[in-house]
Amino acid sequence: MSVSLSTLLSPSVIVTRLRAAGCVFAEDETRLLLSTARTPGELATMVERRIDGLPLEHVLGWAEFCGLRIAVDAGVFVPRRRTEFLAGRAVALARAIPEGRRPVVVDLCCGSGAVGTVLASTLDQVELHAADIDPSAVRCARRNIAASGEVYEGDLYTPLPTTLRGRVDVLVANTPYVPTEEIALLPPEAREHEARVALDGGADGLDVQRRVAAEASAWLAPGGHLLVETSEDQAPLTVETFARNGLIPQVVTDDDLYATVVIGTRPAAP
Repeated sequence: MSVSLSTLLSPSVIVTRLRAAGCVFAEDETRLLLSTARTPGELATMVERRIDGLPLEHVLGWAEFCGLRIAVDAGVFVPRRRTEFLAGRAVALARAIPEGRRPVVVDLCCGSGAVGTVLASTLDQVELHAADIDPSAVRCARRNIAASGEVYEGDLYTPLPTTLRGRVDVLVANTPYVPTEEIALLPPEAREHEARVALDGGADGLDVQRRVAAEASAWLAPGGHLLVETSEDQAPLTVETFARNGLIPQVVTDDDLYATVVIGTRPAAP
């Protein structure tokens, strides 16, 4: 006896199939798939892609981040919930800029542009610049940031306008920080479907952070801040790196999000 498409796409059947595929939050994912799909055929395709192991956000075409829908294309790094802490700290520092002056913000290793999008949507005024080395990420970030700022393609500071040197108030760099040997231990959704350049931080995970810190003081305004996300175990090395490059380091954490952020401040002019 044949089974109708409507039966195969009923919520209970989708939940059962997703759970069998190993989706822990099958009920929540089913609700998202049902609310996103525009036609039964599209829903069927989305369910099959999820069962095949694609990240839910790549299947949906978006990720929720700080209450916003961030477009996430196939292969682009999916913004993690813990990174909402990094975004929140960046917003707080940008808001501390003296009234009457637009804060200058740079989002390096921007990926989908999630952090920059939050800054642009939260602050009344901001001069926003973002950059990433991955062309797919740059295309995605341009969709998200749209008219709110400029997105550049290139390696770290290289594509940024030189007019930003010494002017940046808040420099957010969500650099890759997974040690190379630990890439194989990541969930398949990450290691098989996200760009390696967005995950691999080198032997100890801090190669890109070191490069960012080495040039940060030249780009930061006096009193400006560099923020990076890192792990609790890596934080002491990040602190040493910041201090060695003339930044005053501070470690902040959020236990609920399992998030660790190191903030480095360029000393204010005497």
